[in-house]
Amino acid sequence: MAEIESLFVTRLYRARLNEYGPGVDEEELHDSCYAIMDDDEAGMEWCQENGYPGYTSYASLADLPWRFPIFAAVKEALDEHVAKFAEDLEFNLDGRKLVLEDLWINILPEAGGHGSHIHPHSVISGTTYVSMPEGTSALKLEDPRHAMMMAAPPRIKDCRRDLKAFIYVKPEIGDVLLWESWLRHEVPANTSEFDRVSVSFNYKWE
Repeated sequence: MAEIESLFVTRLYRARLNEYGPGVDEEELHDSCYAIMDDDEAGMEWCQENGYPGYTSYASLADLPWRFPIFAAVKEALDEHVAKFAEDLEFNLDGRKLVLEDLWINILPEAGGHGSHIHPHSVISGTTYVSMPEGTSALKLEDPRHAMMMAAPPRIKDCRRDLKAFIYVKPEIGDVLLWESWLRHEVPANTSEFDRVSVSFNYKWE
């Protein structure tokens, strides 16, 4: 009898941000994201100059966990999750650690999205979700084998999940998703009239 097995698995981690203790107040985190946006003139200017729909602190505020206690609590929770994910990935860290490299706010209004991209120079990337109104976009993850598919025919519509070209993951408020930073992903256009708010981050090997 023929034997078929799946090889080279791509892992996706999903958990509640506060799984390791109620350290992050979701309402305070939500309000803090908007308060920071209102005060971040440099960030808003960058968004306008670069055609970013909505707001991101990515290019303006590199030290949120040191500026605001609520983001220090977010970092503390994320450190736990990333350590768990690194165990699952069976990384040989050679006595070193994965440490937070950067963390930033994303506020996407109606029709706002973030095109397909990866996070170079990082090991693990992810997002925790602050506001996910009904009808807003899911996270879209791309099969990393696309560049090698050559003349392969398309999959049937209802093929197994592990064979799909794209996976859509609809997180809930308070969820954290982690993936290896080479995994290409995007946020399709927000189809809700309300903002989609999240906090994204990268971890590096130090």
